Amino acid sequence: MLKRFSRRGFTLVELLIVMTILSILISMAIPIYQRSIQRAKESVLKQNLFTLRTVIDEYTYDKQRAPQSLQDLVEYGYLREIPVDPITGSRTDWIIVMEDAVASVDQTSPGIFDVKSASGDISLEGTPYNEW
Repeated sequence: MLKRFSRRGFTLVELLIVMTILSILISMAIPIYQRSIQRAKESVLKQNLFTLRTVIDEYTYDKQRAPQSLQDLVEYGYLREIPVDPITGSRTDWIIVMEDAVASVDQTSPGIFDVKSASGDISLEGTPYNEW
């Protein structure tokens, strides 16, 4: 009396095929995921630059002189804290563009005119972040 054993499980070929399909799908998903993360960082950078520029203008109009540092904006209540540059990951890496003394509101003490990212990396649009 011979008993037949029922086969359970998968063959090696079936497992290899499934693993190959999974690796192909993962290799296609990773670049899309990384691009979406980069796009989100760029969006945050644009929003932070817009906020900083707006607050610098408000400070300048209110005080009749431009801020001397980004910390002035925090001290006078225009910002809770200096925003993080999402590309560099730091609060202190902003490039400060000082206004020209002749064109400044208070010609005795020119202050901050603009803020840019310190990152020289190229964006998804093809322009460097420090030119935004």
